[in-house]
Amino acid sequence: MTQTPMLEIKGLGKRFPARAGREPPPWIIQDMSFSVGAAELLTIVGPSGAGKSTLLNIVAQIDSASAGEIAFDGERIASPEMKALHPGLNRRIGYVTQDDNLLPWRTTIDNVLFPREVQGTLDDAARARAAELIAAVGLAGFERYYPHELSGGMRKRAALIRTLVYDPPVILMDEPFAAVDAQTRTQLQEDLLRLWSLKRKTIIFVTHDITEAIALGDRALVLTRRPARIAAEHPIPIPRPRNVRDIFTMPGFAAIYERIRADVQ
Repeated sequence: MTQTPMLEIKGLGKRFPARAGREPPPWIIQDMSFSVGAAELLTIVGPSGAGKSTLLNIVAQIDSASAGEIAFDGERIASPEMKALHPGLNRRIGYVTQDDNLLPWRTTIDNVLFPREVQGTLDDAARARAAELIAAVGLAGFERYYPHELSGGMRKRAALIRTLVYDPPVILMDEPFAAVDAQTRTQLQEDLLRLWSLKRKTIIFVTHDITEAIALGDRALVLTRRPARIAAEHPIPIPRPRNVRDIFTMPGFAAIYERIRADVQ
């Protein structure tokens, strides 16, 4: 029996409404279809302005679809006739953006636990889970520090585990490591893979960096220029666990890199 995908995007399209007296704006996304399996880490690469963030916003129920539909574990959650939005889909979809969005008046531990407070599910188990995640990303000892006292990489780690602590089955990540230096980025990639291996969430990770897409992903999708469609799909042949610091030397890396680069260009 074929397993139901965790996410299935069918013929998805998006364009914004026309303004009075103007022609309808062009499509941002058009006729996009792909699926994501349970526990899969899917990476998406594409040119700037190709609609990658718009795609994640629609999946996260922050924005609406103009055409097509999205199903979550077999349940249709988005289509043009479904006008009501449910951001985060009742806590089943987590979203890690480019900005860490930590609350400056809250400490690291208070930021991490904030979603559980909002949900009314802050208990001893949640605190234990937060402590486990904080230790896993090297933030032990910084629990009572405020965001302005942390480095950029530390804030990114706090933002990541803030999403993980409320345990959504799907996590969307929109170039979350783009604003940090190369060394910190590599460390964050290692942190992500280590955390993902613990509970195997379904992750869609958007990036401009082909090497990052290969280092992290089970499979990489390449988007066309606007209107965005799927230009190519590339299973990543490099076995796990992966050492992201030495990913360039792994057998198969050069060949898959060149195939993805050719499709991006």
